[in-house]
Amino acid sequence: MPESKHRKNRSNRAAAEASSSPLRDAEPFDFKDLDGEDDSLPTWYKVTMFGLMILGLLWIILWYISNGALPVSAAGSWNIAIGFGVAMVGFFMTMRWK
Repeated sequence: MPESKHRKNRSNRAAAEASSSPLRDAEPFDFKDLDGEDDSLPTWYKVTMFGLMILGLLWIILWYISNGALPVSAAGSWNIAIGFGVAMVGFFMTMRWK
């Protein structure tokens, strides 16, 4: 069967695409160019962050288990807000996580 007259040769098409590529003039990237600085969080920050999240959770669990008698009976239902507030401080600290 004869070839179509409109079909381009694949090697000519590849050569044309390679010559017009915007990456042709790009500089090669090497991992040696990356900064070696350690931007991780200090240990005390991580311990405080996780500690606050766990403390807030335990505060709410303790309030439910004790039927409102603990941790602060005078606060009543505000114990839920206190527990969530403490846990949220820990969650907001995760925004600095790297």
